[in-house]
Amino acid sequence: MKVSYLIPLIFLLAFATSLNAQVISPPKWDIRIDNPEAGVGEEVTLILKASIPMNWYIYSNDFDPDLGPLLTEIVWEDQEGFQSVGDLTAINPKTKYEEVWEGEVTYFDKEGEFQQTLLIEEEDVLIQGTLEYQMCSDITNQCINYQEDFSFVLGNAPASSPEPEASDADLFNAEEGKESGESSAITLEQPESSLLSFMLIAFLAGLAALLTPCVFPMIPMTVTFFTGRANSKFQGYRNAFIYGFSIIAIYTIAGTIVAAVQGPEFANWLSTHWLPNIFFFAVFIFFALAFLGLFEITLPTGFVNKIDAKADKGGIAGIFFMAFTLVLVSFSCTGPIVGSILISSAGGALLKPILGMFSFALAFALPFTLFAIFPGWLNSLPKSGGWLNSVKVVLGFLELALAFKFLSIADQVYHWGMLDRDIYLAIWIVIFALLGLYLLGKLRLPHDSPLEYLGVPRLLLAMVTFVFVVYMIPGLWGAPLKALSGYLPPISSHDFDLVKISRENASSSDQELDEVPKYADFLHFPHGIQGYFDYQQALEVARKQDKPLFIDFTGHGCVNCREMEARVWSDPRVLKRLKEDFVMVALYIDERYTLPESEWYISTYDNKEKTTIGKQNADFQITRFNNNAQPYYVILDHEEELLVNPIAYETDIQKFVEFLDAAKEEFARRQ
Repeated sequence: MKVSYLIPLIFLLAFATSLNAQVISPPKWDIRIDNPEAGVGEEVTLILKASIPMNWYIYSNDFDPDLGPLLTEIVWEDQEGFQSVGDLTAINPKTKYEEVWEGEVTYFDKEGEFQQTLLIEEEDVLIQGTLEYQMCSDITNQCINYQEDFSFVLGNAPASSPEPEASDADLFNAEEGKESGESSAITLEQPESSLLSFMLIAFLAGLAALLTPCVFPMIPMTVTFFTGRANSKFQGYRNAFIYGFSIIAIYTIAGTIVAAVQGPEFANWLSTHWLPNIFFFAVFIFFALAFLGLFEITLPTGFVNKIDAKADKGGIAGIFFMAFTLVLVSFSCTGPIVGSILISSAGGALLKPILGMFSFALAFALPFTLFAIFPGWLNSLPKSGGWLNSVKVVLGFLELALAFKFLSIADQVYHWGMLDRDIYLAIWIVIFALLGLYLLGKLRLPHDSPLEYLGVPRLLLAMVTFVFVVYMIPGLWGAPLKALSGYLPPISSHDFDLVKISRENASSSDQELDEVPKYADFLHFPHGIQGYFDYQQALEVARKQDKPLFIDFTGHGCVNCREMEARVWSDPRVLKRLKEDFVMVALYIDERYTLPESEWYISTYDNKEKTTIGKQNADFQITRFNNNAQPYYVILDHEEELLVNPIAYETDIQKFVEFLDAAKEEFARRQ
């Protein structure tokens, strides 16, 4: 990915995918019986409707239970006096392909509904159970497991207890109402929002758009238009700022209209259905061929001339139409970049595309505003010429490469088998190799000026491009290429994976454990890491070995936990530290193994009895660290005190290494 300033910019624009350290609000459930007056022999329907928080979704129950995520299900207290008829039914769930699980899942966002048919067998019936489900977010990159208790009395059946147990939603509201001084949970720093990085990328894209051939020639037009129009400096500044604001407003409003009309539901369809992905593939190919010089993209001349004529009227209206002319004329070059921003912001509902377009337009408008204020700057600019067409051709190569990402998504979701990982890599290697040759002047395309000599910047960019090509080549034989993991098809689609073969033949680990880990017969760590699955056992071992304790709050169905393990933990620097510097304990919050009755306890958080490994681990995470999302990484000393602030989903390997090193240094300092 770190190939040049231009390549990662376009990559991130097309496909850009932190939570507060607090307990996340669960969905609000409306659970009812459709016919509470039903008699013996009649059927009733248990209806469970969820109102799901924005940017979160819950998994349904009608996909392969062995795939990975936790399916929604009802656990009955007992079924005396009634029987369930058929399975729990999800009403119109959505479908998407998840690369980590390598399969299709069904889910609900915003709202969801399940129904369960029950046959009444006695006059007085107590219907009591627990709905168990998993809620995840692709924005915050975490998952949470929840339980929702329900109880209904038909006839004169006695309730199970005078006061029903509180649900997760009730308890969340109760926790929110506490004063800060009453909580014993640890208060942690809030990570930076991912929106900031997205806005920065969009801002840089706006700056990059200024170098395209359609935009650069508009600078002299801007200077000509504003020269001599103002009677005073104040009026000149005012006109320039109106001009810049108009550009920002036009791009922002026009760019977010689709999101405003359709919202996140359209975004989900946009990112998973074959039709939009094939359309985007075709659009990117179309723009790529235009950038490479096969044809020119132009708006209808009459339409542009009518808008341009409005600019001659003068005043504020004239300034606005001058800005509109700039947007229209520059569209053929900025269109693909703007589209990339909107596509990459699809998961962020309405706010993210607005902020993305605003940031793009701000950068795009800034130079034009400055030249409107200071027309004399025009003389210092390089003259328009062949170098601008070279920029356009480079963008064409990048658009061509990125087009195959959309085809790959459709290919994976619908299992066409057209674009396996090795084929995809071969295409990219050829495209970027040709780009390198073009930068060296070995290829000449239409509209290119003769290249009399090779400039140093162009030579450096060619070198970086060939480095990227060399980096990709080992991927043909199974190298993970972690920097490109978000853009490549899954490794499982690779025909010949030497890395996988070597790992299978290698020893699983060179670590030795002081004790046999509890539950190691059905729980495990990735990458040959040896560790424990019980907190108290791991803490005792950490004290014996005089090492910090690394707690991994994880889950079997946590997609982002698997991604962290694949992209970050597999790095040699991280893996070496995890194996050598810490005692590892993985606490699975969705493990349903029932513990001996002597180990059961009533939670101080929700007053519920915790009987399984997963429920006790989840309760420990909430009560001790005031957090209920996974992945979540905590490092403690022997006194069970934090060595550093915990972190959640963090794919920056260097930051994760610094997190581990900081904990190790603090542990040594406390000795």
